[in-house]
Amino acid sequence: MLLTKKSEYALLSLISIAKSDRPKNVDALSRELTIPKSFLAKIMQNLAKNNIVVSHRGVNGGFALKKPYDEITILEITTVAEERIPSVFECSPSMSSCPSDVGNACSVWPLLNNLQGRINIFLEELTLKDISQ
Repeated sequence: MLLTKKSEYALLSLISIAKSDRPKNVDALSRELTIPKSFLAKIMQNLAKNNIVVSHRGVNGGFALKKPYDEITILEITTVAEERIPSVFECSPSMSSCPSDVGNACSVWPLLNNLQGRINIFLEELTLKDISQ
């Protein structure tokens, strides 16, 4: 599980918001991106709760980015969307917490851990601006 629909929809919504000169509400985003409104509303609430977007009330209300889009990393967005750091494999981040209790004998764990670390670095260096252009 690297990225699910939650991450995809969060990224698409944030790109749309970043390109807009005014806040966008869930109705407009749902129509524009053809995303189910109720699912998108939950994603946007989670993004607001985690300080990626800010919610504006009223007739011209909606969501706007909380900080400049070149300061919001893809790792930050996907971690909030997935409610955990997205992982390439269902492998534990440490040998001692291996769900199958064979972490110390696992010969592929060091490789998978190294790969996950490199992916995390890549996603941390990549910003919303990088994928919005």
